[in-house]
Amino acid sequence: MPVSDLFRQELRVVNIGLSSFKESLDEVGAAAVQVDWRPPMDVSDESRRIIREHAAQIEVANVKVMDIILRGMPQLVGLARAIDVIPGMKPNLILHAGPPIAWERMCGPMRGAVIGGLIYEGKATTPDEAEGLAASGEIEYAPCHEHSTVGPMAGIVMPSMPVFVLKNEEFGNVAYCTMNEGLGKVLRYGAFASEVIEKLRWMDSILYPVLDDTIANMGPIDLKNLMAQALHMGDEVHNRNRAATSLLYRVLAPEIVRSCSDSRAAVEVLEFINGNDHFFLNLSMPACKVTLDAARDVPDSSVVIAMTRNGTDFGIQLSGTGDEWFVGPADVPDALFFPGYTSEDANPDIGDSSITETNGLGGFAIAASPAIVQFVGGTTSDAIRYTLEMYEIAAAENTVYQIPYLNFRGTPTGIDVVKVITKNILPFIDTGVAHREPGVGQVGAGVLTASEEPFKRAFEGLAARLAK
Repeated sequence: MPVSDLFRQELRVVNIGLSSFKESLDEVGAAAVQVDWRPPMDVSDESRRIIREHAAQIEVANVKVMDIILRGMPQLVGLARAIDVIPGMKPNLILHAGPPIAWERMCGPMRGAVIGGLIYEGKATTPDEAEGLAASGEIEYAPCHEHSTVGPMAGIVMPSMPVFVLKNEEFGNVAYCTMNEGLGKVLRYGAFASEVIEKLRWMDSILYPVLDDTIANMGPIDLKNLMAQALHMGDEVHNRNRAATSLLYRVLAPEIVRSCSDSRAAVEVLEFINGNDHFFLNLSMPACKVTLDAARDVPDSSVVIAMTRNGTDFGIQLSGTGDEWFVGPADVPDALFFPGYTSEDANPDIGDSSITETNGLGGFAIAASPAIVQFVGGTTSDAIRYTLEMYEIAAAENTVYQIPYLNFRGTPTGIDVVKVITKNILPFIDTGVAHREPGVGQVGAGVLTASEEPFKRAFEGLAARLAK
């Protein structure tokens, strides 16, 4: 087009940069389009150079990692006590959510859950006594993730607690998780009142043996198939597990009735599962854990295989960097709060449940579950936009987990830290919100983007490994 003709036509602006420029044009009625582009995250030039020079071998490693992840076959194979099956578990060890943390830095809800766990375990009789023991040095703490385990919210696993046992049928590795307590005042949100301990003891004495016998009689349960079905029914199997829990109930109920000789116990168990829409969460989490753990320790890979929070810190691990943690501060979610609570009451994000997002579920599959965004006043179009954006940082698309609204497109699976940095797009997570003080419990639910600092540090850490 001749330059002389340019100003004889209606001008249209394409804005690349701050959206406020387009907003100013919108105010005066000028036609403008905003390009969804962001500059890369701020990391060292040297790290960028190293990553760029090793791009081909990173890609080869990531293809291998994603093949392992997509072929994973998580199955529920039984239940057992934590101390009998979790690697490295011992009487004075407490497992927690998130990256490593000492008692002195633990947030309120995690401290509350530790207090409740020590009372449940019989190591203390009062909260004050439990708190004294927790800080005494006699108790050891370690991340669930370092012991093939995951836990929602505070993630506390005590030695005598019953845990689900999952096996990756394709690769043979195992993972563990406690059973879900339901809503209200519960240990995972930091509550430790007498009713919290009573429910845990009922779960130990009634729920555990009934389910243990049931699964022993049934044989393994294919969780991958159940989760795939649940996505088609409106779940994203992180914050919404209603369909998945219902599907599991249909699988378990006939065998519970057949195998449980105590009809009262059978009714109690069936009523508990039926009344707890989040029951499946404590299976979707270890299902993702056992899937991702099989892909650990692939040299040069930039794929995230653990993403978690302890209420103080946000941490990730990469397949290509071994057991090294990359940590930054945890943020407070954008949430809808229960009546009487506000963001001032909220603890920063907490829990291992973001393992679901790490495996292409949860916030990455939120387009399959738009009801979740209503937590913060969002819309269906918001849910679709969140998922579409996650494809930008994913290493692959899932071959089994699909989103009906997107013409059954596979969910974005496998967070590639190189793409996160270069595209400046952080993982999207949906989550519950705990009160910042111990003993209170849940105060809301919402969404947030992952903390930026761990991904920048992971990028630098991967570059350092590649440079050796």
